[in-house]
Amino acid sequence: MINPTKVNGVKNEVLKKLKHLVTGRFSRASTDHQPNIAHGMAGISQVGHRNYVGGLWEEIGQLQFRYMIGEGLKPGHYFLDVACGSLRAGILFIPYLETGHYLGIDKEQSLIDAGINAELSQNVYEQKKPRFLVSEDFEFDKFGVKVDFALAQSLFTHLPPSLILQCLAKLRGVIAKQGAFYATFWEVDNPHKNPDKPHDHGYFAYTKEQMGDFGNSLGWTMDYIGDWRHPRGQKIVRYRPT
Repeated sequence: MINPTKVNGVKNEVLKKLKHLVTGRFSRASTDHQPNIAHGMAGISQVGHRNYVGGLWEEIGQLQFRYMIGEGLKPGHYFLDVACGSLRAGILFIPYLETGHYLGIDKEQSLIDAGINAELSQNVYEQKKPRFLVSEDFEFDKFGVKVDFALAQSLFTHLPPSLILQCLAKLRGVIAKQGAFYATFWEVDNPHKNPDKPHDHGYFAYTKEQMGDFGNSLGWTMDYIGDWRHPRGQKIVRYRPT
């Protein structure tokens, strides 16, 4: 004979676990798009340089580093960190790469300064001589080198199509012949109505077909990779020059 008390207890326990999983999933994902955080320097002052770039500092920094090493990044390669922010991943890439081979670009000088002053060892900074550029216009050519590997982690998640196309167009001119550019994005099954203007804490999502079209129109071939164990579920693609 079935004990109804026992059945109800199991049912309640299952529902409790499901509620915990769902709540955890959406609360973590929501931290990547919080328009209530001010845009730019005001937001950095509001929440700090680690939280402004999304938090999960060590987890996502190490994910980027391990992933690029797995994709073939060697110390002698030139690596471009697109939207490098406060060096969540840079503090790992800079010691690994040869002197002057880390290239970081971001539109916020204060984020780069915080990364250098609060996160990066002064000895490493002086020895490895990472190069930084503050630009809102993706002026990659100012580094004056051909890039072997480039990564934009959680940049396209905050940009409208016009700026994604601008990024891809300008990067195409500096990527090495055998180079590769990796970009993460929020994936949706059907085209999403995104905001018209970029926002560092807004939500912009694309289909994998849209991500492919962005590259195809500008001399890139896209490889859809998808899951790369991002803690918030962002997907990743690889662009190679055609």
